[in-house]
Amino acid sequence: MDFHARIRESLANASLQAALDANAARRAKGRAAAFASLPDWKERRQRAHAVRAEVIAHLDSYLDQFVQNAQANGVIVHRAKDANEANRIILEVAENQKAENKNLRPSAKSADGLLFAKSKSMVSEEIELNHALEAAGHRVVETDLGEYIVQLRGERPAHIITPAVHLRRGDVGRLFHEKLGIPYTEDIPTLTDTARKVLREVFLTADVGISGVNFGIAETGGICIVTNEGNGRMVTTLPRIHIALIGVERLVRDLDDLALMLSLLPRSATGQKLSVYTQLIHRPLLHQQRHIVILDNGRSKLRESPLRESLYCIRCGACLNACPVFRELGGHAYGSMYPGPIGSVISAGLFGSDFAPLAQASSLCGACRDACPVDIDLPKLLTRVRAGYASLSSSRVERSAAETRRARSEGLTLLSRFGLGLYARLARNPRLFAASQRLAALTTRLVSPFSDWLRLPAVTGWGYSKDFPRFASRPFRARFHREEAKNAKGFEKKEDEELRDLHTFAVQRNMIEQFTEELTALGGQVISTDDPAQSIIDLLKSRQIDHIHLEPGTVDESALRQAGIAVTAAPDAALRVGVTKARCGLADTGSVLIADGEGSPLQASLLPEVHIAVLRASQILPALENAIDMVKEARAAVFITGPSRTADIEMTLTIGVHGPKELIVLLVDDSTGG
Repeated sequence: MDFHARIRESLANASLQAALDANAARRAKGRAAAFASLPDWKERRQRAHAVRAEVIAHLDSYLDQFVQNAQANGVIVHRAKDANEANRIILEVAENQKAENKNLRPSAKSADGLLFAKSKSMVSEEIELNHALEAAGHRVVETDLGEYIVQLRGERPAHIITPAVHLRRGDVGRLFHEKLGIPYTEDIPTLTDTARKVLREVFLTADVGISGVNFGIAETGGICIVTNEGNGRMVTTLPRIHIALIGVERLVRDLDDLALMLSLLPRSATGQKLSVYTQLIHRPLLHQQRHIVILDNGRSKLRESPLRESLYCIRCGACLNACPVFRELGGHAYGSMYPGPIGSVISAGLFGSDFAPLAQASSLCGACRDACPVDIDLPKLLTRVRAGYASLSSSRVERSAAETRRARSEGLTLLSRFGLGLYARLARNPRLFAASQRLAALTTRLVSPFSDWLRLPAVTGWGYSKDFPRFASRPFRARFHREEAKNAKGFEKKEDEELRDLHTFAVQRNMIEQFTEELTALGGQVISTDDPAQSIIDLLKSRQIDHIHLEPGTVDESALRQAGIAVTAAPDAALRVGVTKARCGLADTGSVLIADGEGSPLQASLLPEVHIAVLRASQILPALENAIDMVKEARAAVFITGPSRTADIEMTLTIGVHGPKELIVLLVDDSTGG
């Protein structure tokens, strides 16, 4: 079916139109609300653009740094030039591990294929990894709820962020009835809980976990994975082999750059200040093997083309939600795993001219650029695809542009060409342009007093009919900056007073209250306490729970045992409660940081239905950028922002998917030094 036929089919699908309208409206509303809490988002957007431009401009250097540091961390790094090589590498990793230890998991018998648990990864869709693994006799299960739904339907994702955006609850109800054997229901919490139960067994028995990567950090060799449901944490934490897939362009320079990107990505993607789980992984966990597969697959060629700016993309999906065309067609109409405005550019750049017609599906209204958190000029890139530049190198395009300029100048006189050339040179250089303005002002001041002498009958133009006008004594630029300086000086005292007031307000601001408000709004619970052990005892007794997973050194274990509560530091999927220390809290998002260590705190905060985090009030920090360096020394760490959640079915928020259904923070007030 060609593109136009798919367009007509999408427009005729009333159910699809209703689903797309609901998605666009809710995404737009959520994004606006999230950015309202970030007053300097425009400045951050420009900084993010500059960061991405810097990385792409010096990509080879940053890639080398990333690979070197990842290998020093004990991660096995592979480079794949194309899809075939990436699939071959992954198959070899799996087969080698199976040959070394045939009983990694109960599912992996000597003659059987391995079980792969996959978190969301657009790169895996790009290389058609599932087909390659299944062809080799392995079983692959998508564990993101939306991805799981479309996998059961035998479809591709319809959206970068919301794979099942094209489906209604009735579609999912019929699918689960047919494929999973449950009674037909349209109750979204019931459907979500069904997926949780089915996929829990997959997580616990998988031989290999596969994930995508949101960002690779060149400075540390670490990777960052952002999810809401908890499946990303499951596939990177539980299986003994974890394979991460990353495109060569998905790098940031350091943790500061990462904090910047994370202030923009979730707001643009899902309307959250921070996703529920922001993982940072540096080294393999104990008894684990970790691999990173870095894929090129045409990206180096794209980097040398007029479409290189498309590599700045951080895969938030905001341009899809903003695009009036995508909002009518949906993702499947594009015939590519990358739909929408950015997909129309990337698909043509990576996969060839067959995808160039996708760029016609745009009104060039600019909504996509306005929505882009890294300020990619998508309308410009779309017009370049339309002009056939996708297959050209930058140098060829530059030569073509130069030839066009020469052709346009053929009809001009030599003097005109000289004048225009001189003006172009001056206009491109601010200093030269300012100097030319001063020279022009001086010249006219000298000529103007004698303009009467120039009024000769034979003379036409300036000097005959009117005086030659004087240039302003100061050019607009100089007058503007002078006035600006004057205003700044005049208001200097007022600004100093305002800054002092702001500083006083910031110092007095109660970060405990802000943290509590943010976490409570996300469905979490904050309990202030002077005795965390007793608070845990009270919580457990109210729920008739007498056995928990406890991170050592978190609270007084003897008090728990005296209260009849059994404590274990070993992971146990049957336990309902896990208790961990929080390394810090983030006031502006209500997040807590959990880092790997003795007693498997990453699993204690993941497997049980209830996660209790013990946080000292003095360890609450203003924002992510104040805490990001704390993850450097950890094998792996995660910022947790509320209980796990999804909105993959009709954009309906459902709490509790693969991770805990409850997050309770015991806030220990140590501000007085007690």
